[in-house]
Amino acid sequence: MHQILTVFTLIFIVFGCKNSPTNDQKSIFSGEMNRTDTAPNFGIVIHGGAGTILKQDMTDSLEAAFKAKLEEAIKVGHAILKSGGSSIEAVTKTINVLEDSPLFNAGKGAVFTHDETNELDASIMDGQTLNAGAIAGVTQIKNPIDLAKEVMLHSEHVMLGGKGAENFAQSRGIELVDPSYFYTEKRFRSLQQAKEIEEAKIDHSQSTSFADPFIKNQKFGTVGCVALDKNGNLAAGTSTGGMTNKRWNRIGDAPIIGAGTYANNATCAVSSTGWGEFFIRAVVAHDISALMEYKGLSLQEAAKEVIQKKVPAMGGDGGIVAIDRQGNVSMEFNTEGMYRAHMNADGELYIGIYKE
Repeated sequence: MHQILTVFTLIFIVFGCKNSPTNDQKSIFSGEMNRTDTAPNFGIVIHGGAGTILKQDMTDSLEAAFKAKLEEAIKVGHAILKSGGSSIEAVTKTINVLEDSPLFNAGKGAVFTHDETNELDASIMDGQTLNAGAIAGVTQIKNPIDLAKEVMLHSEHVMLGGKGAENFAQSRGIELVDPSYFYTEKRFRSLQQAKEIEEAKIDHSQSTSFADPFIKNQKFGTVGCVALDKNGNLAAGTSTGGMTNKRWNRIGDAPIIGAGTYANNATCAVSSTGWGEFFIRAVVAHDISALMEYKGLSLQEAAKEVIQKKVPAMGGDGGIVAIDRQGNVSMEFNTEGMYRAHMNADGELYIGIYKE
C-alpha cells in the first residue's frame, strides 16, 4: 500500500511540474495582460483660430462647414496616430487639411497684406528631440507646414524666411504655386474694409490702433495642431497667413518657437493663436511648459495662468491648444470663441466654436 501511494505521488509531481507554467511563461503571460490593460495612450487637438466668433454672426451653413472641416482634419491625424504613426506626421497632415481650406487663415485662406499680397508663416517642433523648423514671409509655398518640417529635418537651421526659404523649398522638392492660388474674394474684401477704416482714421487725424473692433479682429485665424503618439512622443505645429493689412513684412508668433509653437516630451505640446505681438512677448507656448516643469502645475493650470492672466494683463488676447505626455488636453482661450477639436485614444470627438 505504501508503495502504491509513493508511485501515485511521483506521477502527480511529474505531471504537475510538466503542466505548470515556467517563470518565462509566467512573464510572457503577465506581459500580454499588461499590454492589454495599459494600451498605449494617444490623442490630438487642433485649432482654427480665436477671436470675436459669435453665434449670432454665424449662419447655420457656415457653422456646419467649419465643423465639417475641423472634423475632417482631426480624423486624418487621429487615423495616423491610431495606426502607430508619429506625432510629427499626424500634426503635418492634419494642418495640411486646414491649409487647403479657404475657411481658415493659413495656406489657401491666407489674409492679404497692405500691398495685396499673401505672406505665410509656419513652424513645427518635435518633443522627443526638441528639434524645430520654421519659415516666415513666404509667398509661393502651397503648404507652409511642409516646408517648416523640411527645415527641421533637412537643414542645420531653425528658421528661414522669404526668398531664401523658397529657394530651400525648391531644393527639397516642396510644392510651389503661383501667388494667385491664395486669392479668395472674402479675404480680399476684408483687406479693402480694413484699408477704408484706416484711411478714415487718418482723414480725421486719428491715430490708427488696434482699439477699433474690426482692425483688432484681423489678427486672428491661425491654424494649429498638437499630438501625442503611441510611443509617448509629442509634437506641435502652427501655420498662418498673419494679420490682415499687415505691412513691412510683419511676422507674428506662429513661426516663433516658444511663442506660437512648442513641444517637449517632459511636459507638453502647445500651439497658439491670437494677438501675435503679445504672444511673442509673453513667450506663451514655452511659458506653459515651464510652469509645468518648474512649478509643477498641471497642463490646465498652466494654460489658464498664461491665457487668462498673463496675456490679458499685458493687453493681448487669444488662445492655445495643448496636450501633455499623459494625454490630458487644454483648449484655453480668452476671446468670444475659438475653432477647436479634440480626439482621444478611444476615438471620442469634441468640436467647439463658441465660448461655453
